[in-house]
Amino acid sequence: MPRRCFRLLDDVTLPGRWELGIPLDAGGNEVEDPWMFREGRPVPPRQALLVPLEHPGTPLDFSLAGFSTPVVSARVAAAFSKLAAQDIQLVPVDVQGHAGPYSILVATRLIRCIDDDASDEVIRWTPQDGRPERVGQYRDVDGMRIDPAQVGDAQVFRTWGWSIALIVSEDIKLALERVRATGIRFTEV
Repeated sequence: MPRRCFRLLDDVTLPGRWELGIPLDAGGNEVEDPWMFREGRPVPPRQALLVPLEHPGTPLDFSLAGFSTPVVSARVAAAFSKLAAQDIQLVPVDVQGHAGPYSILVATRLIRCIDDDASDEVIRWTPQDGRPERVGQYRDVDGMRIDPAQVGDAQVFRTWGWSIALIVSEDIKLALERVRATGIRFTEV
């Protein structure tokens, strides 16, 4: 039986929750390449990072900061480390006004696995769109489904061509539910 996988999302419906901004470097500037945290590969070692609060509120165990950067609490980081150490990198980060530790969760695997036919709708970049560097990649994916045969032993990964999607195995989902991680929503893919 194929393994079940889930897209890990930020539960933005929680009332009174905090909202996190774009990660800042040690000089207080936005990080040079904020997309690097969701490209499906390790990031270079960093000096101290800070995630500012856009809106104060209840701290969460999982939040998407600016540019869809996953920020996790120590207990969520521990769950990922236990089950998926080979698939992740944890980048220490301070969250403005909150005791840590917190980490940016980087999925270090990028897998070509979106099932175009099983997904509700996929739109790919074309030469006519004027973005030659994006041609062939996904412009939009609605109702995403993946081909589990392409996933192999990955516990956490990004999807090639649509790297905004952070995918976790059912084992990770169950572990996060066991620790009652806040801020998380899952959608089966």
